[in-house]
Amino acid sequence: EIEVSGNKKAIVVLVPVPSLAAYHKVQIRLTRELEKKFPDQHVVFLAERRILPKPARGSRLGQKRPRSRTLTAVHEKILDDLVFPTEIVGKRVRYMVGGNKIAKVLLDSKDSTNIDYKLETFQSIYQKLTGKQVVFEIPSKTL
Repeated sequence: EIEVSGNKKAIVVLVPVPSLAAYHKVQIRLTRELEKKFPDQHVVFLAERRILPKPARGSRLGQKRPRSRTLTAVHEKILDDLVFPTEIVGKRVRYMVGGNKIAKVLLDSKDSTNIDYKLETFQSIYQKLTGKQVVFEIPSKTL
């Protein structure tokens, strides 16, 4: 359970990575049912991923660290899992004067009705799990 804003909370369900595909098939229905059971709380499914430390310069023991276990790859996958029914259509990184970075994530506008009310929840969950600031936006369709 993660505190979102004020009195709102979000429930994060951690799922083993091998069974994530099976959860994706029923995730929309499962989320809807759980949100009925827990009113005023958003439910999010994330894969339980492991980050392996960067190998030290002198150590040549063991195997090479796979890309899927790096910090960057795990944070990218958390972002994908977080917004699952929709897709990420773009990312922008904004560098502030003080050295801070804010990632701006653009989501697919066709699913905007399903996730529009959850954007603040996504933002605070990602901040709590990774320590990175992110802003989710749904671009308006312009012709």
